[in-house]
Amino acid sequence: MKSKTIIICAMAALALAACHAGHDHEAEAEAHEDDGHGHAGEIVISKEKAAAAGIKVETVRPGEFTGVIPCGGKILATAGSEATVVATVPGIVRLTRGLTEGSAVGKGATVFTISSDKLQDDPARQAAIAYRKAKNEYDRAARLVKDRIVTEKEFNSIRSAYESAKTAYEAFAGGGAAKGGVAVKSPMGGYVKACLVKEGDYVAVGQPMMTVTQTRSLYLKANVPERYYGQMGAISSAKFKTAHGPEVYDLGRMSGRLVAAGKQTADGSPYIPVTFEFANRADVAPGSFVETYLLTAKRQGVITVPVASLTDEQGVKYVYVQADPTCYEKREVATGQTDGERVEIKSGLKGGEKVVVSGAMQVRLAGASTAIPAHTHNH
Repeated sequence: MKSKTIIICAMAALALAACHAGHDHEAEAEAHEDDGHGHAGEIVISKEKAAAAGIKVETVRPGEFTGVIPCGGKILATAGSEATVVATVPGIVRLTRGLTEGSAVGKGATVFTISSDKLQDDPARQAAIAYRKAKNEYDRAARLVKDRIVTEKEFNSIRSAYESAKTAYEAFAGGGAAKGGVAVKSPMGGYVKACLVKEGDYVAVGQPMMTVTQTRSLYLKANVPERYYGQMGAISSAKFKTAHGPEVYDLGRMSGRLVAAGKQTADGSPYIPVTFEFANRADVAPGSFVETYLLTAKRQGVITVPVASLTDEQGVKYVYVQADPTCYEKREVATGQTDGERVEIKSGLKGGEKVVVSGAMQVRLAGASTAIPAHTHNH
């Protein structure tokens, strides 16, 4: 009887100890979830915290990836899509209210007014005097040439002077000189690319005042290093990224087409020019320098991740792999080519693994909290 009692007491003690151990283990797990650490090398983040931090994952699948030639490039305006507004008369410039670089203008819209009322020698008045004088001379010569008092050569010279004076006079009269200035109009609809004069400037006849561009289509001129000469024939399209934003523009989605590919480098240059034309659906201005990714032959079975998945520590690339819904592992990877949007992973990942594609920096920061040592589960 006594031995039976001893056995029952021992079993109760073991059960109690197991219960305490279980409670301790659960509490410990909760504590480690809060401090961001799990097993050695693991980062623990609850589902709620991951959602709040914008952490998203993507399952890695080997697939198709296009070869890439990285190079520099420049955005250029297409031929015929720009026009220069010039001064039709001399005088003082007045800008149309609210017109600045980037403003939209319509064909025939007034962009400047040129006034001569403050000039010592009023060009409008001088043009009217010159016109009346040339007209009188022309009318007289027209009568005399019939009687051969004035030769044909003299008459043609007088007529040429008259027509020039008439054109100058009509430029003032037709432009509204009587209302305080001559209107200078845009020859095409589009956008103001550059304003070459400012309010109050004096301009002479024919002086450039503004450049208007339609920017309906643009050129991308890429400068390919000569070491890629052997791949030139495989170039099919391109992507580019500007210096002022992270967005990558794909010419394949912008009606892009290859216009010309150089066969040799230019004199004194180590680069081969390649030119594309594309519809201007991007927020990019002609003259911008861009980072360019020329696309070549497609390859199969390539593992890639978005550029945002990578973090860099002293030149070493890392990604974060999701081990389970609340655990993440920091993984070193070797990278290959990139098209600006995705990066080839040569080693460090395999198909089926889940990689953080958004919020990698938040995971990195969670893993950097090393004040509490990582739990090893050694009991």
